[in-house]
Amino acid sequence: MPDQLVLVTGAAGGRQGKTGRHLSAMLLARGVPVRAFVHQVDERSEYLRELGAEIVQGDLLDPQSVLRAVKGVSSIYFAYPVQEGLLDATAIMAVAARQGAVRRLVNLVMLRSSLDAPTPRMRQNYLSEQIFEWAGIHTVHLRATIFYENVRALVRFSVATEGPIRLPWGSDSTTVPLVSGEDVARVAAGLLTRPDVPSGTAYPLVGTVLTLRDIIAVLSRVLSREVRYQEISDEEWRKDALTRGLNEHAVEHLSHLWRAIRAAGSDAARFSVTDTIQVLGGAKPKTFEDFIREEKSALLAE
Repeated sequence: MPDQLVLVTGAAGGRQGKTGRHLSAMLLARGVPVRAFVHQVDERSEYLRELGAEIVQGDLLDPQSVLRAVKGVSSIYFAYPVQEGLLDATAIMAVAARQGAVRRLVNLVMLRSSLDAPTPRMRQNYLSEQIFEWAGIHTVHLRATIFYENVRALVRFSVATEGPIRLPWGSDSTTVPLVSGEDVARVAAGLLTRPDVPSGTAYPLVGTVLTLRDIIAVLSRVLSREVRYQEISDEEWRKDALTRGLNEHAVEHLSHLWRAIRAAGSDAARFSVTDTIQVLGGAKPKTFEDFIREEKSALLAE
């Protein structure tokens, strides 16, 4: 499959793990042709064009632009941002992929994907998986946990102002499963270039499991200053998140997620680091500390 054209959605990189951007660069470095599906043409898409990607501008909620993007590709990486429209985008992509006789689709969802999952978005992820399966498309699902990049977004304002990190996560013994967006992209690259991958398979992706105390300790160590945590209410966090521009869909998802994490507390046995990153991605998971060291300058400049 390496000689076949791969359509990568979310290729420019958004607010979450930028998996599409990482994946595009990884595939191109392997000599795999990439059609990068972007919402707008800007310096981010120009960067991908310079790497050798074919740039296609469109909207995942616009059937005609999706049909044009899918035409002639053999494989697809589907990653929809945490905002409204997932099920519509899934149905549109399923129609286009089936019509285009796409041979493989890698679908990025969240670690918990079921009808009884704790957040509305996770329950939608499960329905998204079912749509691709019902469409008869050869689909594999990446179930990723919370991105390091999400933690960076949550703490950046506090780090920049040297104030406490304000989150509704309960005590500092609360356990959080995490993964690097780059590692998720590495696994996706492995799945898209392997000659044979069983359809319908789901791969959980957990790179590390840390307590909130661990996270604070890493930030303090890397930033060379004391970082403090202040527990706030769900409503306070919701208000702050909306004020800073997070969309309602994401706020609703994260509010439910924080409650689930807080309720589970320090029960680390719920999660375990998966070997998928090393087996399919070809490298050990990036550590949270390595990620924060890479982001140190950007964090301090926020």
